[in-house]
Amino acid sequence: MSLPRLTPNAATTLRAAAFAAAFSTSLAWAQPVPPPPPLPAEAAVPPPPPLVTDPDLEPQVTIIRRDTETLEEVRIGGDLKFVKVTPRTGVPYYLVPDPNGQQFIRRDSLDISIKVPLWVLLSW
Repeated sequence: MSLPRLTPNAATTLRAAAFAAAFSTSLAWAQPVPPPPPLPAEAAVPPPPPLVTDPDLEPQVTIIRRDTETLEEVRIGGDLKFVKVTPRTGVPYYLVPDPNGQQFIRRDSLDISIKVPLWVLLSW
């Protein structure tokens, strides 16, 4: 005498019922979790001191409007850090002084991270 074959749906249902029975038995034997220990009493922590801002470290922005563009010069401590150029038509760009301070380097953003080329070599 041979056993009848189970359909895939009946086999899945049988496996799920066996798992549920085994899982519910393990839950019945589970121990209740003890409560966590109480937190230690914290001493009164004094508030942090107020922030003192140095006016020399605050950026000083000078805006120069021209017919074809707007320039924003940003200085910190009297040193020119960068110039943002916003043309009337087009994308804004930045002029950053080189380490010698003699010339400006044009950048599309102030982000100095390495730009990795994202070329597609193979596609299918």
